[in-house]
Amino acid sequence: MTTTKRILWPVGAGLAGAGFLTLLYFGLVSWAEGFQHAIDLFWEDRWIVTPIILGFGVQMALYVILKKRLFVPVAHTGPSGALTGASGGMSTVAMVACCAHHVTDVLPILGLTAAATFLAEYRIAFMLVGLGMTLVGIIVMLIILFKERRKAMQALALATEVL
Repeated sequence: MTTTKRILWPVGAGLAGAGFLTLLYFGLVSWAEGFQHAIDLFWEDRWIVTPIILGFGVQMALYVILKKRLFVPVAHTGPSGALTGASGGMSTVAMVACCAHHVTDVLPILGLTAAATFLAEYRIAFMLVGLGMTLVGIIVMLIILFKERRKAMQALALATEVL
């Protein structure tokens, strides 16, 4: 695989993951309250929403590096897929929690008022848990990458000694 492709795959996946989460956030809030409210809410919560979005993008890039074995021959990707799914799901719940109480204003017939009130009450906690899970996922994937790189370097050194 060419160097350009090895760089473009993870960058593209990272941008796609971050873009998806951004669109989800702005889409939900805009649908419920309007685009200007989405911008205002984002600006109010930018200290937590931005790291969640960027962290998920980084996690997606690392996952693609592991899955496609782009820089090191990874023998086992560990729990990276499950962590990516779990943190992505938690980040999505955090984004929904952020604006769920607005959605019930639009759809009171669904009977989600109590759930939305709960989510709105603890939205920062959900967002912090989502960010924490994303950081754990990033750390685990970096550990896997560094271990696999060390194994590859040792194998290369051993092969060089034999020659």
